[in-house]
Amino acid sequence: MLTSHNVCSVPSSFQLTGIPGLESLHIWLSIPFGSMYLVAVVGNVTILAVVKVEHSLHQPMYFFLCMLAVIDLILSTSTMPKLLGIFWFGTRDIGLDACLAQMFLIHCFATVESGIFLAMAFDRYVAICNPLHHTTVLTHTVVGRLGLAALLRGVLYIGPLPLMIRLRLPLYKSRVISHSYCEHMAVVTLTCGDSRVNNVYGLSIGFLVLILDSTAIAASYVMIFRAVMGLATPEARLKTLGTCGSHICAILIFYVPIAVSSLIHRFGHQVPPPIHTLLANFYLLIPPILNPIVYAVRTKQIRERLLQILKIETKIK
Repeated sequence: MLTSHNVCSVPSSFQLTGIPGLESLHIWLSIPFGSMYLVAVVGNVTILAVVKVEHSLHQPMYFFLCMLAVIDLILSTSTMPKLLGIFWFGTRDIGLDACLAQMFLIHCFATVESGIFLAMAFDRYVAICNPLHHTTVLTHTVVGRLGLAALLRGVLYIGPLPLMIRLRLPLYKSRVISHSYCEHMAVVTLTCGDSRVNNVYGLSIGFLVLILDSTAIAASYVMIFRAVMGLATPEARLKTLGTCGSHICAILIFYVPIAVSSLIHRFGHQVPPPIHTLLANFYLLIPPILNPIVYAVRTKQIRERLLQILKIETKIK
């Protein structure tokens, strides 16, 4: 245990502060956070169930959507139960290994989700620019391999982060993490050793994932728009672009909160600490909440299947 902020030692556990500066409001904050988590779980489980039972949805785009649903469930569940425990019961302690595991899950599956969006952009590119070969190029096997590649990339990119902390930075000057979960930089700032390698590696991974993935997605959509503009009628153009609408919305829902949170973290030194933490939580909650809603509203097959299920339940009652 640490006895002083001036003494470096090896803690057996850390203390999460929840939303620093808003401790007196924790019980009230638990209401919106708990509600959002419930909506995220119900929405993503519903998407998985609908795609499973509706055979017409057994297509690459919907398989990728199921991957997104699983990832969103992991991301929200890796943080929200602990945060609600802090809000409701004041259970702030988290073991060192549990903290590093949480850090790995959060950053790994955020990286995996970015990879799935890139795979979905490739799917839309093939479907629109080379439609005759879509079924032969994106077979079920290829879709599975793309998902596995995204998962392996996440593990390879993020796996070294907790290992470097565990092996290179065993000593800490404090055990209080001013955050609601074990975010990489929040943990690294507590260490006593030289953390430059960790900082450089974290920034490099952020560049590779966010910048390169978003650039590749943007390039694919440039080619898609060129192909769409070559269609004969405005109706055909709108119909073709409509198949990309859900994907574009999901991309914006994922990348915009992360970009805003990162910019505020790096440059918003005048922004109060509670805002930093709230934004960091929102970018883990907003995509799991909105992705199922976007696809349910914009995708005809999913919307019709959900209405059928609701009608059946109403008749039974």
